Amino acid sequence: MTTDRRFSRFSKSRDTAAFSVTEIPAGGVCLSAFLIVTEAGHPTKLLMGHMNPEAPWDDLGALDPSRVEVHSRGWMLPSSHLIFQESPGDAARRIAREQLDLPDLPLTGPLVVSEAYTPRRFPDAPKHWDIEFLFRGELPAAEVPHSAAWAELAFVDLRRTAKSEIARSHEDVIESAGLGFGRD
Repeated sequence: MTTDRRFSRFSKSRDTAAFSVTEIPAGGVCLSAFLIVTEAGHPTKLLMGHMNPEAPWDDLGALDPSRVEVHSRGWMLPSSHLIFQESPGDAARRIAREQLDLPDLPLTGPLVVSEAYTPRRFPDAPKHWDIEFLFRGELPAAEVPHSAAWAELAFVDLRRTAKSEIARSHEDVIESAGLGFGRD
């Protein structure tokens, strides 16, 4: 019996061709890691930043200058696409080290979230597929780092924050982590 299903098994090997996809989906696939760092004792306060447009975001998180310009206006989670063949755990530690200057930040997880959607900014584009690895941590308020990657880095109280204040659709990631907003 031969199935007509296209499983998400990507390979160019002829040995696995019957059950593999050999091309990238038209809308693309992103593998990303996110740090969900809350303030110690305050689970609704989330460490977020406004990107420093002068920082090397192409190297820190695979963002080109036009995306940095657009997204630096809103709050964003410390995050990055995975480097090719990097494990999600290694990516999370890299984000803590490179974006937060916190190489020893204890993290748990990941919670894995996946979604396929048509991008809001490009309604005629084919579906994009995200596979997200969410890592959790906690930090005392007095230990907010001062990293060159961010123009501002702070604990944002989600009870007093609207989704429209969040950049890069990270409001969806925050909700996937089980956190909610006080304002829409």
